Amino acid sequence: MERIIYPLLYFKMANDAVLGILVGTDYQVVDKDLKSVKATLSEHLARQYKKFDDYPYMDVGQTKVRTFRIKVRPTYREKTGAFPMSQFVEVPVFAVYGENPNNYFECYLPLMNESFYYYNAKELQTLVSHFATNYFNRLSPEDIYRFMMLKEPKLDSVALKVNYNRDFDWEGREYGRSYPNLERLAQQYPYSRAFKRQMSAFPEAAWELEHKVSEVIEKVINIRSNILVVGANSVGKSSVLRQAIKKISTRSRKEKLDFTFWQVRPQRITASAKYLGEWQELVEKLVEDLEAANGILWVVDFVQLLKIGGEGPEDSVASFMISFLQQGKLQLMGELTPTELESIRRLLPGFVENFQIVKIDELPENKIFSILNKFADYSQQNLKVKIEERALQLSYRLLLRYYPYESFPGKAVKFLGQCINNAQIKKVDTIDNNLVVENFVEQTGLPELFLRDDLMLQQEDLKTFFESRIMGQPKAVKQLTGIVKIFKAGLNNPYKPISTMVFAGPTGVGKTASAKALADYFFGKGQKRSPLIRIDMSEFQHPSQIARFIGTGNQVGKLVQEIRERPFSVLLLDEVEKAAPTIFDALLTVLDEGMMVDAYGRITNFRNTIIIMTTNLGASNQQSLGFNTKIDEESAFLAAIGNYFRPEFVNRIDTIVSFNALTQKDIRAITMKELNDLKKREGVIKKHLELNFTKALIEHISVIGFDARYGARPLQRAVEQHLVAPFSKWLLKNHHLQNKTIQLDYQNELLIRVE
Repeated sequence: MERIIYPLLYFKMANDAVLGILVGTDYQVVDKDLKSVKATLSEHLARQYKKFDDYPYMDVGQTKVRTFRIKVRPTYREKTGAFPMSQFVEVPVFAVYGENPNNYFECYLPLMNESFYYYNAKELQTLVSHFATNYFNRLSPEDIYRFMMLKEPKLDSVALKVNYNRDFDWEGREYGRSYPNLERLAQQYPYSRAFKRQMSAFPEAAWELEHKVSEVIEKVINIRSNILVVGANSVGKSSVLRQAIKKISTRSRKEKLDFTFWQVRPQRITASAKYLGEWQELVEKLVEDLEAANGILWVVDFVQLLKIGGEGPEDSVASFMISFLQQGKLQLMGELTPTELESIRRLLPGFVENFQIVKIDELPENKIFSILNKFADYSQQNLKVKIEERALQLSYRLLLRYYPYESFPGKAVKFLGQCINNAQIKKVDTIDNNLVVENFVEQTGLPELFLRDDLMLQQEDLKTFFESRIMGQPKAVKQLTGIVKIFKAGLNNPYKPISTMVFAGPTGVGKTASAKALADYFFGKGQKRSPLIRIDMSEFQHPSQIARFIGTGNQVGKLVQEIRERPFSVLLLDEVEKAAPTIFDALLTVLDEGMMVDAYGRITNFRNTIIIMTTNLGASNQQSLGFNTKIDEESAFLAAIGNYFRPEFVNRIDTIVSFNALTQKDIRAITMKELNDLKKREGVIKKHLELNFTKALIEHISVIGFDARYGARPLQRAVEQHLVAPFSKWLLKNHHLQNKTIQLDYQNELLIRVE
């Protein structure tokens, strides 16, 4: 056994936790201390090595960490040009470097996901400055300032024991021949038996698509064409390619055709290229290896070929490959959606012309159920888990309604596979309706009320839920409960977001609290992360910041990233009027069709999202100052919104919810809610304490917790400062108290009595 030593760069965080970055890998861990971080990473490396017979490559000896101070001039960029700031700033760059056994050096810049080789130790500072400057030139000033806030890291290490003499059982591998570049960048397919056993217990079958498999085989073997399988998401494109490759590989061995297939992700082609012209040379060597191996390259995430290599599609890896495709030196296969295909045709027409298209349409319902029944039979025979027929029917119905942007059979097979995994974990041998609903709740956060037709909506309970969370806004409660009723009845438009709303009103009257309440009601039952996505639109006041909002080129914007991670959510665009007008133009398609398509045809779906935009437009200072204003606030809000936004934007909004200024009665009710929440805190429950609040205390908190400028927003701060802080000190002095009733009063100061 040998030991591979990986450098560990770690940072102490504000809460005394430790962030560890395993240099030379993609692994990052946050844990309570360094020991826990090292244990987690060590266990993960060992587990991956045992599972896949593979480990991250690392051949640098003793490493060091050094901080370089790089001078950068932050620059705002937009279509009309670049606008650098007046002064340079110094940004810390943390480099981990060491000498390779082959007498050259290697340096890693972990926070930038960059690494490079160099032969002269004196070149290190120059090279770090070069890579860091190029990296920072692509960042916004806000992202650059985040780098400046980082604390100095320290260096440690994590070890992995490996056996260099371990035998590998690769199917189809021709021993004795070596393809160094191909083997470094790609993975031979079909996988080895050992590797497949570790990947998935589910079949890689192309049920009901055998005719498409035959079409691919015909084009690949007899015509030697480049193939693009085109169809909607989850329609079965990958299954067709896998099955075709398996059949060709079997036929190749029997007839000694000597075909080999290699699976590659485009990012790997350019990941190791650090110098100008290096990735082009690597592609040439890759083509040479493929010719020698009679290899066909299966490109995973095909669109990436146009996104990597240069500034745009015209100087990308795809563009560089065109000459090899035209000469017949390179044979590719991949898969695309129809929108991705059209985008590639528009961006790089000469590339797609070298491919033959195999189109896959979504299957009819009878064939979908034929596939699901075959999957259920496989599950029962091989995995010993039975899927009831009615569970298949319910899965189909739920997926049809709530995942309209994915296709059958893929989305059903994926969902049922998750159900099987959970059943095996719980040691259950039958998947029924209850288990289907349970898994659907876990994935989406939707309550059972929306998933089961036999559960009736109790309107009084619905009203009570929102009234307990939203104080003093009866009109808002009525409109929000109306959205729930429409969704429960299944009458919402499935090709738009669930609802698009504007919350209009002065500061501190409950707009954000209402969004949280709606998020908890709709999506708060199963998701581990909060179902509320909150984006402060004041961060996007400049037109150039639209790229950071929706993304551009290789960069994924904040909006797209959040929705892809949490498609079932409430999207809160706070203070929307502060955003640049170009942001509103970008949102038009989202509000109208519930989707956003990037330049490469990638679709981000918003159809399971409730979009809420908050605004203070129309809320004059006089309205927010007093109680019981007699001004027609709703009309003022509607007029202000209509005057500020373009008509085509306003027309795409389903509902404008107006929030009125709070009354003294409302402030008192909110105060009571905050005080009752105090009773649920851990320190109170753990000691079995009963808290009683006097009228004098409630009145005092109501007065100091309300600010004429900010409404009830300062109320939580008032509770923390004037009640929680002194009460906690008292509890620490009286730590022996258990099972007591405590009265909290106010007479010029906080009075605490044990009853």
